[in-house]
Amino acid sequence: MATHVALLRGINLGGKNKVAMTDLRALVAELGHTDVSTYIQSGNVLFTAAEDADCALVARAMSDAIAARLGVTAPVVVVTREELGQIHAANPFPGETDPKRVHAVVLSAPPGPELAAKLEAAAAAAAAKGTHDAVVTIDRTLYLHTPAGYGNSDLSAAALRIVGSPKAGATGTARNWATMTKLLELCGP
Repeated sequence: MATHVALLRGINLGGKNKVAMTDLRALVAELGHTDVSTYIQSGNVLFTAAEDADCALVARAMSDAIAARLGVTAPVVVVTREELGQIHAANPFPGETDPKRVHAVVLSAPPGPELAAKLEAAAAAAAAKGTHDAVVTIDRTLYLHTPAGYGNSDLSAAALRIVGSPKAGATGTARNWATMTKLLELCGP
């Protein structure tokens, strides 16, 4: 049973930053983790780590190892199985029936005031255009609701641009709700 999930940003997208899942699993195992598995090609790694493992340190070690051994710069965010369950339970858009219309952007740390202000400004700009997109921040997760589709959303593009900036103070990566639900299921009870 997996106790942690590593979420890698920006791998295997549009033929860029290619990482073979077999190589990724081997690398995570070489870092001392067990029960390593991956889910789909977009960089979701389930693994067991020491009970007292610091998620930020584990993420940094993975990111550094991926750069050094696989030649790919990929920010990594690590959550515990418990935190993944909390993210799932806190979904502020439980009435959305299409899981591809809700995304969780999991951040490496809760957004500071400057990052929060930029996200609020992006949401206001999207609302001014008449979209029904919404973003809600709970702890270190941004929940994006994009009724017209994630790929059509100015708010989702702005949010990822904001959290992807080196000045953001935190990094983040997005997963649709179907993926988040599957990851929780794969972690086991």
